[in-house]
Amino acid sequence: MKEIIGIDVGGSTTKIVAFRNGKMLSPQFIRADDPLTSLYGAFGKFTTENDIALFDIKKIIMTGVGSSFADKPIYGLPCEKAGEFECVGRGGLYLSGLDEAIVISLGTGTALVYAKRDGDVVTTEYLGGTGVGGGTLVGLSKKLLGMESIDHIEELAKSGDLSNIDLKISDISSKGSLSLSSNMTASNFGKLSDIASGGDIALGVINMIYEVAAMLGIFAARNKGIKNIVLTGNLSHLEQAKPTFETLNGYFDMNFIIPENSRFATAIGAALSK
Repeated sequence: MKEIIGIDVGGSTTKIVAFRNGKMLSPQFIRADDPLTSLYGAFGKFTTENDIALFDIKKIIMTGVGSSFADKPIYGLPCEKAGEFECVGRGGLYLSGLDEAIVISLGTGTALVYAKRDGDVVTTEYLGGTGVGGGTLVGLSKKLLGMESIDHIEELAKSGDLSNIDLKISDISSKGSLSLSSNMTASNFGKLSDIASGGDIALGVINMIYEVAAMLGIFAARNKGIKNIVLTGNLSHLEQAKPTFETLNGYFDMNFIIPENSRFATAIGAALSK
C-alpha cells in the first residue's frame, strides 16, 4: 500500500509523518532558516530513514503557514493542501484517543480548536488564539537573556525558581481569605527580583506562556461543557510543560493532556485528512 505523507510546514521548522498499514512511521522534525529548506530537508531525511522510495508515495498533504511557499510538486509527487486548524483538531484527537476535546496548538503563536469525532468523521471549530507563544519565548529571551535557541532556553529554565519571578496569591492575601490556592499566580513577573537569575527569567517566560494558553483553554472547555484539553505543537514538547499543566489540572479541575508525539499533531492531522 502506498503511503500518504503529512507535512506541517512552519516558518522555520517542518514536521513530517506517514502511515504504513495503519501504523505511524517514525516522524521527523527539522529546523532551518526558511520554510522551503526545512521542507526539503525533512522530506529527504524522513524518506531515507524510513526506507521510502518515491514510487511508494501516493501523495503529499501539506499544511501550516509555510506551506504557501511550496506551490510546486515535490520531486514530481502530487501535493494537496489541508486547513491547518482542521489538522490541529484531527491530530489532537488521534494522539489523545479522545472523541471530543479542546486542542491547543502551542506554536509560534497559540491557536485553540474544538474537535469532535462522530464515527470516522471529525468536525473542527477554530475558537481563536493569541500571539503569545513560541515567538514570544524566543523574542523575550533574546532581549532578556541574550539567547534565542529554544533548546538552550529550555535547559537554562531547569535551574529556575518562580518565587523570584511571579507574584503568588500567598504574597497578596492572608491564608484562607480567598477561595484560591495560595500557590496560584496572581501576576506573571509581578515579583521580579533584583537577584533573579537567567534560569529564573527563562522559567518565568515559559510559565507565563503556558498559563496564558491554559486559561484560554479552560474558558473554551467550560464553554463547551467538557474537561479534556489536548496540548500540541513545539512548546508542548518542552520539559517544563508536563509539571506546569499537571499543577494547573489540580487548580482548575481540568484534564490537560500532553500525548506522545504532541508536536507532530498537525502533520498527523494532515496525513489523516484524506
